[in-house]
Amino acid sequence: MASLFPSILPPPLRELDAEIGSCLAKAAIDLNEYGYDPFGFRPASARKFMLPWALLYKHYFRVDTFDIENVPTGRVLLIANHAGQFAWDGGMLTIAMLTRANPPRVCRGMAEFFLFRLPWVGATGARAGMMVGTPANCVAMLEQEQCVMVFPEGARGANKPFRKRYQLQRFGQGFMRLALETGTPIVPVGIVGSEEQQPGFANLEDFGRSLSLPSFPITITSPWFGPLGAAAALPVKYRMYFGEPLQFDGSPNDEDSAIQGRVDVVKAAMRGLLARGLRERTGIFS
Repeated sequence: MASLFPSILPPPLRELDAEIGSCLAKAAIDLNEYGYDPFGFRPASARKFMLPWALLYKHYFRVDTFDIENVPTGRVLLIANHAGQFAWDGGMLTIAMLTRANPPRVCRGMAEFFLFRLPWVGATGARAGMMVGTPANCVAMLEQEQCVMVFPEGARGANKPFRKRYQLQRFGQGFMRLALETGTPIVPVGIVGSEEQQPGFANLEDFGRSLSLPSFPITITSPWFGPLGAAAALPVKYRMYFGEPLQFDGSPNDEDSAIQGRVDVVKAAMRGLLARGLRERTGIFS
């Protein structure tokens, strides 16, 4: 895949852009004659957005991955913890799967509906691999053997206060019902580092809902510095741990109590991965 800006980038960025292009070329993507996949993903467009994410991955968050070979080929659900106010964790997981998995994988993100109501986000997000997080969209992608990442804590995890760091919040059951419906293996992922990227003091949920937002966190930079403050992050070091694939049997229409038992198995596996990461790291920034 030819570079979009071969001459204007300095050599290190040109090399990183070439790496992204090479990984996208090796990834299994079913493209039509216009260069789009069935869900609106367009490698040529995604490459532009992935370059700054890859730069952050390598040089700002300095991401290390562990046991990424646990991710099987074909359809898979990556179930990860969510933290840090802004979705840097999703971006870092995307780049990890593209540049560290063998073969490279395009990791599809399931985003909150409100994001797609923002100007330009819908089309741009779809071209970069993001989809509205509806069950129908997720089933369609899994039936096409896609790799889908889900953060079952949602905003509850991302916007929790710093005092609750690395305490997994309530999981939704939707991902488990989808796994049962489609026969998809689940790979738990523990992300260490994101909890410290933007410490939060409080979350004004009622005020956020009045603004049609899922939450309204108060952090060291937000809302004081506007949109830039909401996305700001400290240069913490990320460590990503990929667990063994988990396969579950049963009906997607089982009672909540039966589904919750299976969800708790995934949650326990994630707790173990996070505990390992916290034991192994030497510091927040190293």
